[in-house]
Amino acid sequence: MSNEPNGDSEFENLDCTAVLADIWLLLDNECDDGARQRLEGHVNGCPSCLEHYGIQRQLKELISRKCGGEHAPEGLRDRLRMEIRRSVTIRQTTIRIDSE
Repeated sequence: MSNEPNGDSEFENLDCTAVLADIWLLLDNECDDGARQRLEGHVNGCPSCLEHYGIQRQLKELISRKCGGEHAPEGLRDRLRMEIRRSVTIRQTTIRIDSE
């Protein structure tokens, strides 16, 4: 793993620990363009982080293949909606009680 800074600013100087902590943000497309460029730049220049990124990407693809596309049965979804509405109604009722 490389801990040497690659850029000029504090935000461009990423070490492996920071990159590995944010690897899922990169995999899930949940980071802005600047963060994406910094993370990809480090990963492409660091063999250890590139290997870790590849393993995590394969894991994400495997989970997607094995678990993707499955939906909850309609009956379960309806029961969950009803329970959520009931708990929200109870909370709203509790919150609206005036204390004297």
